[in-house]
This record gives sequence, structure tokens and C-alpha cells, in this order.
Amino acid sequence: MRILLAHNSLYYPSHGGGDKSNRLLMEALALKGHSCRVVARLGAVGPGEHERFLGELAARGVPPVSADSGVVVFRHGGVEVHVVTGHPNIRGYFAAQIGEFAPAVILTSTDDPAQLLLEAALRAHGPKVVFLARATLALPFGPDCAFPSPLKTGVLRRADGAVGVSRYVAGYLRRYGGLDAVHVPISLLEPGPYPDLGRFENEFVTLVNPCAVKGISIFLALADRMPEAAFAAVPTWGTNREDLESLKKRANVHILEPVDDIDRLLARTRVLLMPSLWAEARSRMIPEAMLRGVPVLAANVGGIPEAMLGVDYVLPVRLIERYRSQVDEQMVPVAEVPEQDIGPWQAALDQLLTDRHRYQRLSRLSRERALDYAASLSAGPFEEYLQEVLKTPRKPVSEEVPAASKSTLESLSPDKRRLLALRLHRRAVSPAGVEAWFPGAGSKPDARLRLFCFPYAGAGASAFRGWAEALPAGTLLCPVRPPGRESRLAEAPLREMDLLVSTLGKAIPPLLDLPFAFYGHSMGAAVGFELARRLRREGRPLPLALFVSGARAPRCRLGHVPPPEPSEEEFLAELERLEGLPEQVRRSPELMRVVLPALRADAALYRAYRYEEEPPLDCPVRAYGGAEDPNVRREHLELWAKETTGSFALRLIPGGHFFIETAREEFLAALAADLAGIAAAP
Repeated sequence: MRILLAHNSLYYPSHGGGDKSNRLLMEALALKGHSCRVVARLGAVGPGEHERFLGELAARGVPPVSADSGVVVFRHGGVEVHVVTGHPNIRGYFAAQIGEFAPAVILTSTDDPAQLLLEAALRAHGPKVVFLARATLALPFGPDCAFPSPLKTGVLRRADGAVGVSRYVAGYLRRYGGLDAVHVPISLLEPGPYPDLGRFENEFVTLVNPCAVKGISIFLALADRMPEAAFAAVPTWGTNREDLESLKKRANVHILEPVDDIDRLLARTRVLLMPSLWAEARSRMIPEAMLRGVPVLAANVGGIPEAMLGVDYVLPVRLIERYRSQVDEQMVPVAEVPEQDIGPWQAALDQLLTDRHRYQRLSRLSRERALDYAASLSAGPFEEYLQEVLKTPRKPVSEEVPAASKSTLESLSPDKRRLLALRLHRRAVSPAGVEAWFPGAGSKPDARLRLFCFPYAGAGASAFRGWAEALPAGTLLCPVRPPGRESRLAEAPLREMDLLVSTLGKAIPPLLDLPFAFYGHSMGAAVGFELARRLRREGRPLPLALFVSGARAPRCRLGHVPPPEPSEEEFLAELERLEGLPEQVRRSPELMRVVLPALRADAALYRAYRYEEEPPLDCPVRAYGGAEDPNVRREHLELWAKETTGSFALRLIPGGHFFIETAREEFLAALAADLAGIAAAP
């Protein structure tokens, strides 16, 4: 297979995670016998950059094959690399390389947000085009998008395939872009062996790229609160003068230079910090540290939890949402950083710096998980995906594909472009979006409290029809309608808890103008619980109470390993066992075809849901269970008490898992009484 990568960024040498990942992927494909070529550009432009780049290659022992006409050609890891250092038209040069190399597949990625090279790839006759998504912020669609563009979204949809760097990113592509995206490994690791470097005696608590979006505020607060500990900062593309001055003021903070050989840095690192305050797509640094036995404290954002491989510690942060209308000398927007809760970070770091046994146990577990992960990684799944893409008919070339125009974005590195994009991003939700999620949620004159109701798997807002009449006066019922059901049947259902909760978190703020409470049954209880925790992390109001029914407490999932996807037969048998489908639906093939897609998506979402410990909620919790429910027993419900610092009460109602239907009158009377009592509390 002849594979051409369009890399509108610095391919080699570089310290950026996306750049390094593209390089390792191409080198792995070359090792499997494919003919691989890259067209890339420098990270900077201007006089002397051509010579400087040749010096960088010489320092690394990489001789150029040619270095004429503003293009340097060299070979690295079996890949032929063409770096445009001064050529006046990178798009024209790339188009010429398509003709000369005659690739079967062209790879493009999010390092080309202006679609400068993607446009040329799509206009070529013959090769398939596959898009690699390594960041949601650089995409032209969805809630994390800064430069929304239906036109550019349409261009992306013309690609023959799309691959997300993580499940988080692949889900984002499917949900917001309508792309038939998959997740297979495209962030490979350098081959081992990996030295075991994690030592309790190592010098530093380390942060790479200290800047606003990477959590320098948390890093500095920890350094101030723990003066006896030694911290190290490694400035890269985001670190500005103000950041450097702040670092230099701390006697216990040491500034280290970036290095090509990551082992040199990790050999001095006791704990690695990754307190990112923006939605990372994934992280290379996390598994690289874990492979070497260095424990990591990381933020619970974006694809980072996937990179942590189920190992402690994934800690809460409040994401940056606002940027000033100015950039610093690094061309990075000046962020308005929300105040952070340092408590969980300090407690976790203190444990690792003072408890040798805990440190060593975590070091061993991190290394074991990462070694298993590294052993499972290869270019094989991606190679197989490309082979499948080659079997499908090429999407027609359309003259409607717009010619990409020269943009000021082209002079910035990919990370700086993404950051600049964030400055313009607004997380507003239109009234129509609110109505889609919360039908009938508008205020009424006597409304004093909203009760948001989260449905069980496969259900929608209609699951709560008729409830309003049983609730106390002044209560406004706000049922939640997820995608893929009822009036949203045409939308793809969400298959990931993080994506569902983050989307709800962006839709709900306009409705928090009244006091409110959350209720959820079965899967809906977990959704309401996680949404309440998200609101707390964002500094928003909390519900007056959390009402949960038919649901095990989330901490029952501590250490949960998702089971494999069941077959259709196994899935339907499980529904029968759990009374998951009404009789009239089971008997109707037409209704089954309507209900099953959302039900399967919800089941996959709940099956993969992982509980991460956080401080308890500061609101009461009321739990309800079916006295005859064999799967959610009293001891499972009683554990909800650990999720609140407020009061807790448990009621058992006659019936099985769906007692809310079979004993509806008794259940609604209990819910109404509890709701009235909490609403009346001072």
C-alpha cells in the first residue's frame, strides 16, 4: 500500500503529541512493508529557518537526501519526509506529490484546520482519503468547536474514512459531525524496552508545558502549599513570560529544558502532573510516564481518563470557558482561569510523597497496565481499517469542494491554532436545543422548583407522562429526552456517559434560574448523579436533592471492568431477565425496531460507565428500590449514603426493577412526600 500523509505541521523533530503520534504511525506502517511518504512544514516561518532546520537534522544524525527550492527531503524510520521550509505554495507542492507518488491512501488530520491540504487530497482522482482526528477543538462542528463551518463540515464528510484518537473523539465525530468514525490505535508508542524509572526518591513533581490551559495555576498552588517538595516545570509552546516569572518566584520550582529523550526527564520525576483545564483528546505523556513506573495525577477531562487506563488518580478540575480578546507573546489567548479546588490534588500528591508503600504499589500498577497497553498496540488495526476503506467505492469528487484560502492560521502551530480558536468559542445553547433536551421546561407562573427526570435505558420523556399531577404544587416537571427517541428519533443515540453528561451540562444552565432537584431511575440515576458532580466542578448551583430509584450506588462500580459487547440473543435475554421491555413492545417487531437502537446504545453506555471517586455531594439523597428486585438490593441502595454530606433516606416499594410502573401510585406518593419535605426545609 502506498500511503501519503498530509502533515500541515512540524513532523520531525518535534515535542508535540499529535506530531509525534503521526510520525510513529507512519513509521509503523513502513515497518509493515508499506511505502510511506510525508509532506510537512516547519513550525515557524522566516529568514534562516531553512538553515536552522538543516542544523536540527544534523544534530540528530539525519542527513538530507536533498535540500533545494525551499524543500528538505530526508528519510527517517523508513519514511520519506518532504518538509516545506520556504516553498511559496505548500498546497501546490502537496498536489504535485500526489501526482508523483500515486498513493492508494492519503491521510490528513486536525493539524490542517483550514483544510489547506485536505482540499487538495479530495480533488485528487484515485486515492482514498482518511481523516485522523486528534483534537475536537480543531474541528468545524460541535460544542467544542471555535470556528463552526457547515461548509468545512461538508468537506470533511467527503472523506472516505475518519478515525478518532480516542473513544471520546470518535464519539464526538459521530455525534456532532455525522461522520462514520471509528476508534483504532493511531497514537502508537515508541518501541521498548522501557526502563523502570519510578522511584520514591526521585527529585521532582513535574509539569510539562506549564501554561494556563495545562493547569499551571494548580501546579503553582501545590508548590506554594507544599514548600518542602521539589517541583519541576518544562516550558514548551504555551509557556509565556508571565508563566516563567511565576515559576522563578518559587524557590522549590526548578525549570528544565525540553528533551528528545523522555527517559532523561522521567528519570528525575517522582510524580507527573497533568492538570489540564481544557478538553484534551488524549495524552501521550501519561502512558509514557506510566510505562516507566512514574505515577500520574491527571484531570478528569476529555480523553484523559482513557489514557489513565483505569489507574488512580483522575481528579476534578473546572474547565476554562472564557478568554480575553488578546493574545500573549506566544500568540496564545489570555485565559480567564476559574478558581480551582486544590484540595483533592493536594491530598493525592501528599499521599504519594509521604506513603512509600502507596507510591510503590501505584508505580507497579501503572507500569503493569501501561506495559499491557503497549503490548496491545500496533499499526495492525489501522492497517486493516485502511484495507477495508480501499474496498469501498470512492466518494465522488465534487467541484463543490471549496479551494482553501490562505489564512493567518497557517502561520501558527496546531496547538496555538486550537488555543486561538478557543478565544472565539461560546458555549451558548439555543432555545431550540434546550427544548429538545427538556420538553416543556419553560417557567409557569406558580413554579417554585424544577424536577429534572432522567429516564432509564431506552426510554425518553414519555416515561414520566402523568407524573406532574402527583407532585407538590409549584413543582415543574422537566423530563429529559435524550437523542434517538421520540421526537429525536432521527438523531444518533449517545453511547458514552461522559459525552451524554457533558452535552447535558451545556444544555441545562438556562434552566437553573429556579431551585431544582434531580430524579433518575436505573441508568438515569447515574446520569443525574454525574451531572450534579459536573455542575459542582463548574461552580454552578447544585440540586436541592438527588432522588434515585432502581439503581445501585455508583461506588459499586469501583474497579469495574466493562464486559464484552453481548450478542443480539444475549442482549434480548438480558432484557427479559431485567424486565427491560414492556410486553406490548416485545410482541411488536415494528416497535422493537424503533426501541432497540436507543436501548442498545444506552446499555453500551451504562456497561462502560466507570465511577471515579470525588468528595460527596452537598445535597440530600433519597433512594428507592423494588423490594423484589434481585439485582438492586438494599445493600446496593444503602451505599448511596456515601455520596452525600447531607441527609439520606431509603424506601423499599413493593415490586421488581420497574416498581415505578407496577406500584406507581405508592411510589409517586413517596416521591412527592420527600420532595415536599426537602423543598420546605430551611
